[in-house]
Amino acid sequence: MSGPRRERRKADPDFLDPERLYVITGDLDDSERAALDLVTMVVAQAEPSPTFQPEQAAILRLCQAPLSVAEISAYLGLPFSVVTSLLSDLLATELIESRAPIVRATLPDRSLLEAVMHGLQKL
Repeated sequence: MSGPRRERRKADPDFLDPERLYVITGDLDDSERAALDLVTMVVAQAEPSPTFQPEQAAILRLCQAPLSVAEISAYLGLPFSVVTSLLSDLLATELIESRAPIVRATLPDRSLLEAVMHGLQKL
């Protein structure tokens, strides 16, 4: 006797509906979108209010701690382009703050820091 069969989760038909995605994003030109990429970190600056779209309120709840745009897109199950449009609206109203991730090459060299530390210890 075999165990219970797992059913594959089917895609949400609302997610595939382009009209729904257009309603969520509104009628934005590409020039109005903020320069966001997949690794841009986003953190909320305010609590969601009842007048926000459900997706915008979800972003504000998710981003109490910094999250990347890719993580937000995955958690909401929305395409990257839709998420960047929503984030652009929130950035324009200063409800969120975004920052580029720290590039490892811009961090100081470890050997230099150790030399400074040893020099300070000898004082």
